[in-house]
Amino acid sequence: MAFRGWPAEAIEFYEGLEADNTRAYWQDHKKEYEELVKGPIVQLLAELEPEFGAGKIFRPFRDVRFSRDKTPYKTAIGATLERGGYVQFSAQGLAAGSGYVDRWSATQNVLWKAAIPGAGNSSPIVWRDRIFLTMARDGGRRLSVIAYNRTDGAQLWEAVAPNGPSDRPHPKNGFASATPATDGERLYVSFGSRGLFAFDLNGKLLWQRALGPIENYHGAAGSPLLYRNRVILYQDQYGGGFIAAFDTRTGEQIWRTARQQSVGWGTPIAVRVGDHDEIVVNGQSRVIAYHPETGAELWRCNGMGFEVIPTPVVGYGLVFCSSGRAGPTLAIRPGGKGDVTGSHLSWSTPRGSPFVPSPLLYNDQLYTVNDMASIVTSFEAGTGKVLWQGRLGVAQREGFSASPVGVDGKVFFTNDQGETFVLKAGPAFELLHVNQIGERTLASPALVDGKWYIRTDQHLFAIGSR
Repeated sequence: MAFRGWPAEAIEFYEGLEADNTRAYWQDHKKEYEELVKGPIVQLLAELEPEFGAGKIFRPFRDVRFSRDKTPYKTAIGATLERGGYVQFSAQGLAAGSGYVDRWSATQNVLWKAAIPGAGNSSPIVWRDRIFLTMARDGGRRLSVIAYNRTDGAQLWEAVAPNGPSDRPHPKNGFASATPATDGERLYVSFGSRGLFAFDLNGKLLWQRALGPIENYHGAAGSPLLYRNRVILYQDQYGGGFIAAFDTRTGEQIWRTARQQSVGWGTPIAVRVGDHDEIVVNGQSRVIAYHPETGAELWRCNGMGFEVIPTPVVGYGLVFCSSGRAGPTLAIRPGGKGDVTGSHLSWSTPRGSPFVPSPLLYNDQLYTVNDMASIVTSFEAGTGKVLWQGRLGVAQREGFSASPVGVDGKVFFTNDQGETFVLKAGPAFELLHVNQIGERTLASPALVDGKWYIRTDQHLFAIGSR
């Protein structure tokens, strides 16, 4: 049957669901969903398939375990297209997008590029029409946040952190590796021994909090986590390691819990488990979960390596944690108590994990890159079964730093030389092509509204179709 659009009753279905997002409403109107909402999108995808490839419709049920929105049903139906793009229908009507370009160079598909007047490895973050990142100058004595206009890359302002102590980082790490965070009112920035800072979105310093000296042989690098009305940060070091929560409005410390690990450069995550949240830290020797309100330890799972950088990723009821220099990866069921190594470890792999990049969970596969050998591995996320492995270019020791990205049916791995290996997502290793931006690239990209924002050691690039 040919696609003829959605009837008015489909809009009325979603208007009703927005007003009454309950199982009772869903059961009473399930036939309308199948015939009036899902039926048309199936027809549309069939017509688009010859040009855009097969479509995949998202489930109507929300995974409330890991979402702040606890309503059980999604108020839109959407689908992605194999060759890039998406369609979505809701009470507001039809939305569609052409996806993200998968080819670029120093000139191809470059919408604009802007010079970065300092060094740093932090990823760009985007809020509305602005892009923010951190940088360092004068050997780490001048630390700052810089803002760009998202439309044309024009520099809007630079806010310099007050003078203070500096770290002694590894040359690859530098003084500005922690990615900032924003809630739309304030920017939260960690500069290691210099402290934790909050700026408004025009660059005005609102507060700062000293963290104490950082005695970590590679310097500080972990990014702050925004959780409700608090900023959560952890720092492992030789004596005095901690995880702490600070009030977003005032910077006052809410709680602080000591940690025993001597080194670590990761970022905590928040995970919804049943009726409560947990703050999970992937650290030296073990993964530990903390209570977000008090900082009390909830559970721990042993089995990590000595040096840990990758941030955990979450899905399928599991927290996936990797540890460095080709160490292990653990898949842990959150929600336990005490030592859960024997009870909540769903699966693990003993070696081949990334040292710096985080893993990627895309569709039903977990991807990791062994940055000591330039080898990517794909796992069946739920079971840990290895689906395939493949080499990305020439084998290099510590050759990847940016975390991989999955979008539009493809996965993207960028090495430190600025080469991006584009693979088809799926059960077999298939390298589609390699992009070369021509500049050293250690930061992970930001993807917003069909555009890539890529930070190199010299420029901030906006990549997309014109």
